[in-house]
Amino acid sequence: MPTVETAERLLAELRALGKESNRKTFIRHGAPADAIYGVPIGDLKPIQKRIRRDYQLALDLFATGNADAQYLAGLIADASQMTRTDLNRWAREAAWSMIGNYSVAGTAADSPHALPLGLKWIDAKKESVAAIGWSTLAGYVAVVPDDEIDIATIAALLERVAADIHGERNAVKDAMNGFVIAVGCYVAPLKDTALATAKRIGKVEVDKGDTACKVPDAIDYIRKVEKMGRTGKKRKTARC
Repeated sequence: MPTVETAERLLAELRALGKESNRKTFIRHGAPADAIYGVPIGDLKPIQKRIRRDYQLALDLFATGNADAQYLAGLIADASQMTRTDLNRWAREAAWSMIGNYSVAGTAADSPHALPLGLKWIDAKKESVAAIGWSTLAGYVAVVPDDEIDIATIAALLERVAADIHGERNAVKDAMNGFVIAVGCYVAPLKDTALATAKRIGKVEVDKGDTACKVPDAIDYIRKVEKMGRTGKKRKTARC
């Protein structure tokens, strides 16, 4: 009989896959030192392929609080089954920004609740949840066909970014910048509006801590995708 996948078994597998060099890097980026093994993302992919989609197992993994398990949870979650309650809990309990802005936001963006939750979260008092909201909206525009997107709503959000970004909190500024890039790259009718927004914003200053990470230049990024002839080309999933 095949081995039954459980959160406990997977935690043991993740512990064995952890690399101290990765763990130290993740901690410099804000991961909790007491809740991460440092598993390379590439080493999670074979596990994802083995499990594919498992709604309950994803919930169980996320509930452990371990950052590696939470990232894997996002990869295997059945977004079509995720409820608003599930996703709200994940947004509150994400171990650190990489989990929030990738695993949680990506799963939310792939779910039927993407737009309403994204719009709700961007107004959150908690910085991390507000950032997850903008990342969710960035993922949403990357996967939903343009003819199914409320263009007026997304355009209004670009205007909000232009007006508010420089007075926002650190993580929220970063996510807002990512949203402008996503709209410019994935929503063809709003490419020029996104470029105009990026020009109005100018340089976005974000404290990346003790890392070499830099804030991507929205204009350069959008233009690069345009030159490649990929403007408006949608992704199959917001998760990676």
